[in-house]
Amino acid sequence: MKANVQTTQAIVSHAPENGKRRWILEDVQVGEPGEYEAIVEMVASGVCHTDLGCGTAPDGTPGFPVPPYPRVLGHEGAGFVRAVGSKITKVKPGDAVLLSFAFCTQCHNCKFGAPGYCHEFSALNFAGTKKAFQFPTVTGPDVGGSFFGQSSFSKLSRVQETSLVNVSQLVRNKNDLKLLAPLGCGIQTGAGTVTELAAAKPSDKVAIIGLGGVGLAAIMAAKLKGCRTIIGIDRVPARTEMAKKLGATHGIDTSTISNLVDEVRKVTEGSGSTITVDATGVLPLIQQGLEFTANQGKMILLGVAPMDAGLEIAVVPYMVTGKQIMGSMEGGVYPEDVGT
Repeated sequence: MKANVQTTQAIVSHAPENGKRRWILEDVQVGEPGEYEAIVEMVASGVCHTDLGCGTAPDGTPGFPVPPYPRVLGHEGAGFVRAVGSKITKVKPGDAVLLSFAFCTQCHNCKFGAPGYCHEFSALNFAGTKKAFQFPTVTGPDVGGSFFGQSSFSKLSRVQETSLVNVSQLVRNKNDLKLLAPLGCGIQTGAGTVTELAAAKPSDKVAIIGLGGVGLAAIMAAKLKGCRTIIGIDRVPARTEMAKKLGATHGIDTSTISNLVDEVRKVTEGSGSTITVDATGVLPLIQQGLEFTANQGKMILLGVAPMDAGLEIAVVPYMVTGKQIMGSMEGGVYPEDVGT
C-alpha cells in the first residue's frame, strides 16, 4: 500500500463459517489511485446475487476465482470522483459516475464493441487484486478488492478506468445516483439482453423466466421495444403482478400450474416465444424454456447455474427447429453507451 492512504469504511467479506457468509462493516485503508484508476466516493451500491455467491463460496471453490478472504465485493456502484490517476482523461474530481465491469480494451471482443466477452473478463472482474485495501493495524491481513474493477461495498474505492461511466450530464443530485446504481450490472444485463443480443422488435413474443431485478429489467426493455406479447414467469405471485405493472401482457405463476410449456403456448397462439430469457439458472426451467421457444427462436441464458450443470439436447430435433441458444454477459452492451 502506498504511503498516501485514506481510512474509510467497507463491508468486508470474511471466510464463511458453517456455510454462512460473514460480512462485517469495518475500517480499511485505501491507497492513492494508480495511473489508470480513480478514487470514487460511493453514494450507493446495488447488491447482486453474484456478490452473495462470491461472499459465501470457500476459498478455492471452482468457478469463483476471487481474491482470498478477506475481500471487499460490490459491483453496482454510483458516486463521485474524488481523485484521478495520471493517465485518466474520461473523468475529473467532482464528476458523477456509475460503475460497471472492467475489461482489457485490447482483445478482439473489446476492440469490436463487445467488452462483456473480454478474453480477460474473469481475471479483471473476479480475481481482482489481493492488496486493494488494508486493515489499519500493521499486523492485519491484506484485503482483496477491485471486484469488477470497483469493489463498491467500500465508501472510498480505487476504481479501474474501464469501470467508470461519466454521467455528470445525466444526474442532478445524490438521489439520482442512488436510483441509477443498479444500471451497472443488473439493469443493463436484463435490458441489454432484450435490446442488444435478442434485437427484439414489435412482432416478437418474449418470455422472461425469473422476475428478480434482472428479469424485470428485461420485461421493461421488451415493453420499450413494443413487443406484442411479453410473458413474465415466476413462482412468486407478487413478482408476476409487478411484471404486469412494468409492461408484461401475461403473468404465469409456476406454483399454480402443472405444465409450463403448455401455458406459454396457450398465450402465444401455439407457436411459443420467439425470444426466451432465463434469469434463474435453474436447469428444469431452462430445459422447459428451450422446449417452448418457437422454431427459429432465441433462448438466452443469463441466470447463473451450478458450474457443473449441463443441458440435454436431442441433436436432430434441435437442428430442424432452427432454435438458437445464446449466453449473455452484461447484456452484450458497451457500458459507456449509457452516458451518451
